[in-house]
Amino acid sequence: MKSICVFCGSSPGAKPQYLDIARELGTTLAKENITLVYGGASVGLMGAVADAVIAAGGNVIGVIPQILMTKEVAHHGLKDLRVVSSMHERKALMAELAEGFIALPGGYGTFEELFEIITWAQLGLHQKPVGVLNVEGYYEPLLQMVATGLSEQFIREQHKGLLLVDKTPSALLEKFRRYKAPELPKWIRSPSET
Repeated sequence: MKSICVFCGSSPGAKPQYLDIARELGTTLAKENITLVYGGASVGLMGAVADAVIAAGGNVIGVIPQILMTKEVAHHGLKDLRVVSSMHERKALMAELAEGFIALPGGYGTFEELFEIITWAQLGLHQKPVGVLNVEGYYEPLLQMVATGLSEQFIREQHKGLLLVDKTPSALLEKFRRYKAPELPKWIRSPSET
């Protein structure tokens, strides 16, 4: 695996463990010679993961829309900062550049990016691993929501493995290395096929 896209908060969050895990992930990516692809900001967990990769001698590609450049949140310490015209273009380019996706704690934007990339996997638009670092139980409510979706038959059993979960970057990356995309059935079945 040569590149990982990280979705995470532009805030540091309420607990110091969130910054700790962002830094640990960045250091781990650099040590394993995995390029970080991320949203290009200098603030919050986004800035922390990028700073950690840079400090450990790793490679970072930032992708930021022009509107956020003008708000002065761009990370100006990046050698490769790509400025795009929209949030949609940002997500498409990050998805193209990455061979896997990890979500750290974050808010609406992180949730949206995570679920979009899982949806693309469910539809068979990519076969890349997707995971969350569940530090301090941050993603427990989301995992419960996914479990409810499974039990209520809104998520198919063969798709439950699309979201990999662990508490440490090294363990999650090991799951990424072993990941095999599920055989995806036809998306829509007629009543006679069920």
